[in-house]
Amino acid sequence: MKRIDTKIPGVYIIEPQVFGDHRGYFMETYSVKAFADMGIDTVFVQDNQSFSAQKNTLRGLHFQKAPMAQAKLVRVIRGAVMDVAVDLRKGSPTYKQWVSVELSAENKRMFFIPRGFAHGFVTLTDDVEFTYKVDNLYSKECDSGIRFDDPDVAVEWGIAEPILSQKDTQAPLLKDSDCNFVYGEI
Repeated sequence: MKRIDTKIPGVYIIEPQVFGDHRGYFMETYSVKAFADMGIDTVFVQDNQSFSAQKNTLRGLHFQKAPMAQAKLVRVIRGAVMDVAVDLRKGSPTYKQWVSVELSAENKRMFFIPRGFAHGFVTLTDDVEFTYKVDNLYSKECDSGIRFDDPDVAVEWGIAEPILSQKDTQAPLLKDSDCNFVYGEI
């Protein structure tokens, strides 16, 4: 596996080594040793998967507040998305900055997002299957998010009319949110 640094320290693109032949391919999607060798010592405790039927479905920007904040390792197993991580750690040199990467079944890339970040994605194709590992269990009480179109964050999603859930249309702006991340404490 290969770690590619992004403009935000701690947020990484992971490229697996893919072994292919006439039958198909094999790849390792997670190894505690390989990740430790890349400087990522996160221990994952839960796997999740979502399906989005239509292109332009936008999910996000989501996070779990402390003390149940989650680091995520995300990837696409069918279709393609533009995946986004937003730094929400007050006091961080990259506070409110975001980074994105295209993840697809074809490119097999993964995206590592540490605790203290909001996460979201927009589907670039129909029939997207998205999977992710998290390092903390889901907590309904800590489940939170901010608006996908928050002007203080200004993510460039590349679409005019996303398909949104009711939860995402009602999410607050960051300045009105209950986000409690502080740089150096997550």
